[in-house]
Amino acid sequence: MPAQSSTRPETAAARVLGLDFPAGGHQPSAVRWIAATIVAVVGSVAACAALAALGVAMFPATAGYEHFRFADYTKLTVIGVVLACVAWPIVTWFSTRAWKPFLVLTVLVTLGGLAPDAWILYKGQPADAVGVLVLMHIALALVTYPALVLIAPQRKSAQRAVPLER
Repeated sequence: MPAQSSTRPETAAARVLGLDFPAGGHQPSAVRWIAATIVAVVGSVAACAALAALGVAMFPATAGYEHFRFADYTKLTVIGVVLACVAWPIVTWFSTRAWKPFLVLTVLVTLGGLAPDAWILYKGQPADAVGVLVLMHIALALVTYPALVLIAPQRKSAQRAVPLER
């Protein structure tokens, strides 16, 4: 019987994604995570507002486009960004280098988020307006990922501070 390889496929995938399963102790601090969440939500809504305004300025025919209404994109933006923010401390539970799997998730979720844009384009929505919606999705990733990873970085060590002896 041939010897089994010590490298199983799931182990190799876990290694590539940086999954070392530290099981806690590496999550960002709650205060920094809350601050990063606020920055991500406000920054993402601001980016979408700027892109919607830019879209109307560049493509005047899109004025009044339903998906460029503040209430329309803000509702979905806040939900998506808050879900991403909740995911960050969860990913830090599985990896001591969580930025790596979180980046992969960010890219995959962003690509998945383009499916509704492709659908409405297929259904006849204006291509220039849908192009702006695509840019909005990309902007969310470009605002949210760095906000979380940089403002609420993962703790380096699971060790707690030990009080000094007297």
